Amino acid sequence: MADLALPIDEALPGLIDALRARRMAVLQAPPGAGKTTRVPLAVLAAGLCDGRIVMLEPRRLAARAAAERMAESLGEPVGATVGYRIRGEAKVSKATRIEVVTEGILTRMIQSDPSLEGISALIFDEFHERSLNADLGLALALEVREALREDLLLIAMSATLDAAPVAALMGDAPVITSAGRAFAVETRWLARPLGPKARLETEAAALVTQAVAETTGGVLVFLPGEGEIRRVESLLRLPGCEVRPLFGAMAFDAQRAALAPSAGRKVVLATSIAETSLTIPDIRVVVDAGRSRRARFDAASGMSRLVTERVTRAEAEQRRGRAGRVAEGVCYRLWTRGEEGGLAPYPPAEIEAADLTGLALELALWGSGDLAFLTPPNPGVLGEARSLLEALGALAGGRITDHGLALAALPLHPRLGHMLLRAGVEAAPLAALLAERDPVKGPPDLALRMAAVADPGRFQREHANELNRATLERIRQEARRLGRGLGPGPGLSLGQMAALAYPDRVGLRRKGEAPRWVLSGGKGAAMEPGLPLSGARLIVATDLDGDAREAKVRQAVGLAEAELREIFGAEIGWREVCDWSRREGRVIARRQEVFGALVLEDRIWADAPPEALARAALDGLRLIGLPWTPAARRLRARIALCRSEGGTLPDVSDAALLAEGDWLLPYLAGKRTEADLRSLDLTEPLRALIGWDGVQLVDRLAPSAFETPLGRRVPVDYGGEAPGIELKLQELFGVTEHPVVGPKRLPLRITLLSPGGSPVQVTMDLPGFWASSYADVRRDMRGRYPRHPWPEDPTVAEPTMRAKPRGT
Repeated sequence: MADLALPIDEALPGLIDALRARRMAVLQAPPGAGKTTRVPLAVLAAGLCDGRIVMLEPRRLAARAAAERMAESLGEPVGATVGYRIRGEAKVSKATRIEVVTEGILTRMIQSDPSLEGISALIFDEFHERSLNADLGLALALEVREALREDLLLIAMSATLDAAPVAALMGDAPVITSAGRAFAVETRWLARPLGPKARLETEAAALVTQAVAETTGGVLVFLPGEGEIRRVESLLRLPGCEVRPLFGAMAFDAQRAALAPSAGRKVVLATSIAETSLTIPDIRVVVDAGRSRRARFDAASGMSRLVTERVTRAEAEQRRGRAGRVAEGVCYRLWTRGEEGGLAPYPPAEIEAADLTGLALELALWGSGDLAFLTPPNPGVLGEARSLLEALGALAGGRITDHGLALAALPLHPRLGHMLLRAGVEAAPLAALLAERDPVKGPPDLALRMAAVADPGRFQREHANELNRATLERIRQEARRLGRGLGPGPGLSLGQMAALAYPDRVGLRRKGEAPRWVLSGGKGAAMEPGLPLSGARLIVATDLDGDAREAKVRQAVGLAEAELREIFGAEIGWREVCDWSRREGRVIARRQEVFGALVLEDRIWADAPPEALARAALDGLRLIGLPWTPAARRLRARIALCRSEGGTLPDVSDAALLAEGDWLLPYLAGKRTEADLRSLDLTEPLRALIGWDGVQLVDRLAPSAFETPLGRRVPVDYGGEAPGIELKLQELFGVTEHPVVGPKRLPLRITLLSPGGSPVQVTMDLPGFWASSYADVRRDMRGRYPRHPWPEDPTVAEPTMRAKPRGT
């Protein structure tokens, strides 16, 4: 091992003892402790393993760097005792005992050989990052250890993770803690919070300038992404300093340059790639802009988007630790000390926020979804992922198909793997392009990017768009690798290949001038006017910003309808639609040719069945409400009264009548518009609903009318607290007992009207009214209605509705 002492060295004996006793351990060591390079070599030197030691690193750059440092400490080239294996590149030999791999490599190792023959130990480095592949890898390893390899040695290493849950997941594995970092780090916060109009890049550049002026040694600046790095770089004026960007999309040589020692003072502008594992010589100062970029997946829209969020306390601590690896350091934070309390403790595990399609395929390949995950996947999101795999033909009835087996063997998202297998070698450049970051700054035209991939030199001569040559070169290398062993395809267009990968993102232009599309998966998408694809009828949106309401198209390609029919003919079919149109206020009957949510052709359905039309009208009635005429309302009240008295009659509330609406269907024939529905008289439908026996019961218990002394039938209103009637006061002359209705002799609530029809008294005691209040009413009314009788004693007068002849 290297002679330089590191904090982890004191913890190594305890770790080795724990591994001898239990073959599992959780190692908790702060940033800069040296765990990445010391632990694998210590396990090898202790003789705990006969086979290879495989260590997982989250990032390719960190995997290479860790292997190189360990090999250098042994005085050997990479590929001898220590090697690495990442996607598309491997430096290993028969002599290799320690192999550093990126996480997807381990998943393939376990899936292809669950017994892990020749492998004695698995080390999960930087497990606190909680990548999806690390969570899956540990879950698979624990099942392998339980079922096949109880001798398998497992170590989970973390800088900031709460170790207890991980130890519990690993069967109460021992937790070994390394004491402190090598050197103290002073933390300096802002004096006051940034204002709402402050620009991150401007404030970060100012803080970097301040840090350089106040300190010595190398400076590591944490920024959320490449764009912010480039903008801060353009703002810095630091004489005597070498400014180096460091982010994942850079060429490997440029990344090496950022890591290499510098003759002068170096300022490294980095993303979170520099939070862990990487050693950057002479870094004594950290400037943390306090932002982190994460992928967030929305299962409802089926789209992921990158969001920039506040760092968590764990991430901030991880970054701070980079300043104390070689000497006492200083950490500048672009937030106040008071704001620190509002930071979340840990970042979300990737399994909580990521697209789970790849995980669903791996679980199907494993043959069981019942794995011990530190954070179980969300069942709804996992269900959506499985639905996509069913649509791609990777699963059938929940089981993996031959096509799914082929997809699982590819180092691609299942969408892109499906496209590659269906379209052949011609799709390899597109698959590589869609798996990488966008290499072209320009309009959202996929064809433009494919032209850059095909011939970067020619593209740059013919177009003014800015290119990322390093990303383009990675895409071209990956395309060559993906194309190996593939035969020629059926000669599909670019749009057809993209549609194979994104069958749910084929867009059909909406009516109107604005460039807006409805996607085959049911969501909406929009594009800025005036762009090359803004007038296209059909597109395939290969990149969207993830907005749940209407996503912005960031990358797309045009598609002809004939091309769509050629590859998805079996999924395109006719449907008959008979619905109520809320917008038009009428029944709409159409025959439509559809692909998913897209309506490719729309015709009038002239011979729609009457029942379908009636059901659509019923849906309309549910929207506008039941049209109650006075007669229908009175009948409903009579039914409700009888039901409340114990009659076996249906619930006639609006909610119940509309929930079970089949009783109305015969009366909706020919009702096609809102006006038709509002003219509907519900009296007869209600009678039919309760049937002949029900009508007889209602007529007996709650008669519809009261017969006056003159023989006139006055409708009884049962809608109030008591049955009620309205009639003119003179019509009840001579009535000395209060009127009742029905066999239960329910007293009527009588509204007595003047000769002009205005209410003059409401009573439920007519004899009492004659004896008391009538005299006051008579006195008021005689002058107003002199031609009408107002006898002193109404109990002996004749009932009448007539006025006296004029002149009498």
